[in-house]
Order: sequence, then C-alpha cells, then structure tokens
Amino acid sequence: MATNNTIQVKVTAKQKMTDDVVCLTLVSATEDLLPSWQPGAHIELALDVCTDASGASETDNVLLRQYSLCSDYTDNSQWQVAVLREEGGRGGSLFIHNNINPGDILTVSQPRNHFPFNPRNKCLFIAGGIGITPMLPMIQQAVADGLDWRLVYLSRERSRMSCLDKLAQFDASRITYNADKEDGYINLQELLATCDQDTSVYSCGPKPLLDALEAEYEKQTIWSLDIERFSAGPIDNTGNAFDVVIHSTGQKIHIPDGEPILKVLREAGIKIPTSCGDGVCGSCETGVISGTPDHRDSILSEDEKADNDSMMLCVSRALSTELVLDL
Repeated sequence: MATNNTIQVKVTAKQKMTDDVVCLTLVSATEDLLPSWQPGAHIELALDVCTDASGASETDNVLLRQYSLCSDYTDNSQWQVAVLREEGGRGGSLFIHNNINPGDILTVSQPRNHFPFNPRNKCLFIAGGIGITPMLPMIQQAVADGLDWRLVYLSRERSRMSCLDKLAQFDASRITYNADKEDGYINLQELLATCDQDTSVYSCGPKPLLDALEAEYEKQTIWSLDIERFSAGPIDNTGNAFDVVIHSTGQKIHIPDGEPILKVLREAGIKIPTSCGDGVCGSCETGVISGTPDHRDSILSEDEKADNDSMMLCVSRALSTELVLDL
C-alpha cells in the first residue's frame, strides 16, 4: 500500500534492450501524473519476492532496490528504469527479469537524488555499462541548456551496450562508444587531459572505473568530478563504542565496536528500511538531532557530511559518545 513516501505504479511495458538488460515503463496506478524529478534521480522498487497464501508479503521478504530514472525528465506521465540482470547479485534484478510483467502493480519510492546535475559550461559524461542510465537525462538537460557536452560509453562488449535507441536522439558526433573486446581499453589519462577548468566530469559505472577516475581527480585542480557508485569498497565497522538514542521514545541502545548501527537497531526491533548495506543507496538515511556522526558512506557530499543533518546507518558510526536519531 502506498504511503506519503511511496507511490503505486503500473508496469505498462517491459522491453528487452540487450540479452541482460530490460527496461520497465511505469505509470501511476491511479492515472495521476507522477512526481517531477531532476536528472540523476533514482526510485526505489519494493519487490515482494515472497508472499503468503493471502497474498500479503512479509517485511523481511520485500527487497528494496534502487534504479536510476532514464526517461524524459520533463514527462510526468511515465517513468522508465533499465535493470541489468546480475546472476551473482542479491536477487532483485533476477526477480524483475523473471517475475515482473506488464500489468503488474509495484510500490516505488518518491524520486530521490544523490547524484544531482549542476555542471560547469562543459560536460564530459563517462558511462560504464548500465551506468549509462543516469547519464541520459543529464545529456538531455545539457542539450536543453546549450552546454558543450561529450559522452564516452564504455562496455566489455558492444553487444552489452544498452539504451542505444535513447542515445540515437542525440548528436552522434559527441558520442564515443568503446568496447574493451572490440576496441581495447580506453586511456583515461589521455581522455581527461582534454578537460579544462570549465569542464565537469560525471560518471557512473563499475568500481574499477570510478576508482581510476577518483585517482586522476586527486592529481589535479582543473576539472570537477561527480560520480555515482553501484557498490562500495570494503566496509569498516570498527571504532569506539557509543550509544544511540531514539528521539521518539527515548530508548537508548548501545552500539559495540565492530557492529553496524543498522544491524543493532533492527535486532532491537526498530524498523529501518535497508537495501545495499554498503552506504551507496541511501535507503537507511536517517536524520541526526544531536551528536557527531562518523560518515563512512559513498553518497553524501563533503558539505552534507559537514552539516551532520543525516547519516547512513548501515556503514557510519559516531565520533561522539552519543547520537540522537530522528526515529
């Protein structure tokens, strides 16, 4: 059932884009217009992977999975998300590929944006694999704003490049397709050497690509870099023990060294949505009323971390002896 933070949508189309990518088209189940959103935004799908005989799903059997919106951001009549089938994943993409069909009703979140598009006068988009999805509305806005933009689309093989029909609407002279198998590995250093002080680099893709971009970014002060990660590096939950206070009840819960806040609170019976567990999706973002978080996520900007208004409970800890959370 929809709440103030969720929406009921209907799947009107399921398009096969490649052998391992499908695109879902979603409309409001109540035939209303969908909420507006900006490039870089994603929605969270609640996937009822297991239901009882009455059709009611158990909380622990609802998978929350985030997918970037890749449709026209000016069109509130429908949304589209592209989903890569991951055989070794946690089950969400397999469920969508195998079980979701046109006519199905899904519960999704309001659009959220941890990857906002605020570019300089020039844009270099570097997409790796399914990381092309958030780039599409960004390119659309760059064209609308008259910016000087380029896209470099990387993939292991050309047959695995998705959203090619969507890319066909843009100026082909501004797009470079590079498949490792057919074209060899791209030289990131040479590519980034073409960026000047007016250039914003936006990238989404696998960890090795983003790690390499961050390493190059640290060497210079010319161009800016904004990235969105699918997965984080090794998670470190070590640190001093501290207490968490639940603001709504006053309940105080001790968080030992090595134990994630999210895990301890859920074991105490406190319901907190979660998905990735790696600090990259934002599902467990929680307001901080007092105390100083030790931010260890890959979502919040440095300014947002300095504000200490919210934190990701799955990976972050505390620098203070107590945190009061808006729960």
